[in-house]
Amino acid sequence: MPQTLPSFSAQDALVAIMVTVSVSDETIRTSELVAIERQVNHLPIFADYDMANVRDVARTVYKLMDEDDGLDTLFAMVRDALPDRLWETAYALACDVAAADGSIRQGELRLLEEIRHELSIDRLHAAAIERGARARHLTV
Repeated sequence: MPQTLPSFSAQDALVAIMVTVSVSDETIRTSELVAIERQVNHLPIFADYDMANVRDVARTVYKLMDEDDGLDTLFAMVRDALPDRLWETAYALACDVAAADGSIRQGELRLLEEIRHELSIDRLHAAAIERGARARHLTV
């Protein structure tokens, strides 16, 4: 892992997963940024998190995505920072960001699959999390 990368707190790791999903299709949509901001501002897990850290975490994610093994490095950093019990939380946040704009694109689907694999999310649990995200982001 490059020495210039900071280590993540648990909250930073969750933010990094959300930002990574947002950039996975090479287009960062406003709805995805709003979803990230909403999660950070309202979920209990971010109660003591400084919103200013989001920018630094995003810069780290962008830097990693420009590297050949950047995604592998990112997942290693996330696994190091997050206790196992929060891996499903990370996946749920990733699904919410992916679904925020009303459609999940191919790059996002591939990344969600990779997150499931890297964070050892059980397939049945993943399906339930995905279904919940879809239900939360439907429109009339």
